[in-house]
Amino acid sequence: MHPFLITGLLLLASLVPSGAGAAAVESVMVQDPYIDLHSGPGRGYPVTQVVERGGSVALLRQRTDWIKVRTDRDREGWVHRSQLERTLTPGGAEVQLAGPGPESRVQHRWEVGVGAGDFDGADTVAVTASYALTESLFVRADVSQLLGSYSTGWLGTAGIGHIFMPQWRVSPFVSIGGGVVYVDPNATLVQTSNRTNTVAYAGAGLRGYLSDRFLLQAEYRQFVIFMDTNDNEVINEWTVGFTHFF
Repeated sequence: MHPFLITGLLLLASLVPSGAGAAAVESVMVQDPYIDLHSGPGRGYPVTQVVERGGSVALLRQRTDWIKVRTDRDREGWVHRSQLERTLTPGGAEVQLAGPGPESRVQHRWEVGVGAGDFDGADTVAVTASYALTESLFVRADVSQLLGSYSTGWLGTAGIGHIFMPQWRVSPFVSIGGGVVYVDPNATLVQTSNRTNTVAYAGAGLRGYLSDRFLLQAEYRQFVIFMDTNDNEVINEWTVGFTHFF
């Protein structure tokens, strides 16, 4: 088994379920010159109002790095945690904001990552991007470079996957998809031409959250490479990678 895969699986096994802390207070006093209240949990949402230094806001709930607040005039909005880290309780104590809680595991939409592994004996380096259609269903695209002793190449795939327990800290998942593989043999060792073939795959793996923003993912895929001679090849791939979600 690939050494990088062994390391990743050991790290996944060490993860245990843990909950995220809730806000310790309900009301805070603004210490920054001002805070911006957005209409939604993201910088792409418009700013609907501003609360100046000395004003108070009630903390309602948190979604990843965004906290929903209510002003003393009963107007609600979303504030990035960076603008609340210097706020104070009515008693003058600093507010300790929790990192994104378990709900961020099912509320985020985008994931990007890098990984490495083994593709039928060739080392692989991959970049990935995925988008969550629902809490448990996602679409994903991967581009991998193949670095073998006798050939090099590229593998590009797109597919769909299902996460069985998205709210868990560690969850299994499955995926299916297809794509294209390009192989460039080392001409000094093997006298053969370049080739491009379509592929299909089925995969299974584990994903575990390492921190508020990163997860570790280990996956096994079995590929079918469709050859022009109808003598299709079956290739196994193992990968382990780190993913950032937002």
